[in-house]
Amino acid sequence: MTDRIPHDLHEWMQQLQVDMAMHYDQIRKRSKEDPGTAGDQGETDWAELLSEWLPPTLQVVTKGRIIGPDGTVSPQVDVLVLKDIYPKGMLRRKLYLSDGVAAAFECKTTLRGRHITEAIETSVKIKRLSQKRDGSPYAELHAPIIYGLLAHSHNWVQDNSRPEENVTTRLLEADRQFVNHPRDCLDLLCVADLGMWASWKYTYNLPSYITTKFGMAETAESLYALSSAQRNRPIGSLIAYLSSRLAWEISSLRSLADYYSRVSLFGGGTAYKRSWPSSIYSDPVRRRVEGGPLPPQIRGEWNEWSSSFSYF
Repeated sequence: MTDRIPHDLHEWMQQLQVDMAMHYDQIRKRSKEDPGTAGDQGETDWAELLSEWLPPTLQVVTKGRIIGPDGTVSPQVDVLVLKDIYPKGMLRRKLYLSDGVAAAFECKTTLRGRHITEAIETSVKIKRLSQKRDGSPYAELHAPIIYGLLAHSHNWVQDNSRPEENVTTRLLEADRQFVNHPRDCLDLLCVADLGMWASWKYTYNLPSYITTKFGMAETAESLYALSSAQRNRPIGSLIAYLSSRLAWEISSLRSLADYYSRVSLFGGGTAYKRSWPSSIYSDPVRRRVEGGPLPPQIRGEWNEWSSSFSYF
């Protein structure tokens, strides 16, 4: 059997990893002299990467707050991705209309545990700026604005440190403390030299569903899938996952997201699950889910009534 030739995309992602590591070294050298400028440069690095790898119809801006239809305003976020419908007259204002925001990110040069907790608190606030959706499992398990935490590196650098385990533990603890519905979960956490944690949703717990002979299991599930630097390239995982999440909301992006999936840009990883009662659904959706098995997610179909929603 002929070995599969590595796809060029994976090599390009490796170069992005190298570039980000070089930028981090430069930022660390400058941080003692001018910490404010160093932090701004970190945000610029991520904004430039997103601008270069997301479709040009999506505009990337830095520093702003998001305002909901009722006037509620989010905490300040570092990087925002705006939909192509966003009005030009509002671009110079640092208060962005929630229905025109596709994604938002907090950026850190060196990740610390408290940053994860703060990001999840902010995620809950940002998700609640948008009107709660209903009508399908996908709509009810996801908020329209994607929110994530991006970091160049982390502070767990001692010989006996376990940075992946530390990030995962803090992520799961904060999720249980602040998230009361799967739609409010932090969507992604990417540490460029460590790993990428991605939120993923199940309409129901499939093994329990089968065991009960297609009677509704009492739980839906959310999970964080980790693609670590040891298994894959975190920046490639970020681009693949974010493209797919955006494509669920913006149909014109779906062919590109499918391409990233076919070349395995995200890679494999470990999953950490959390169960939810079926009462999280509206009554019409819950009754239909209870009525019989739903089809598995199939690449290219984008079915909001799938039994699960993965993004890579």
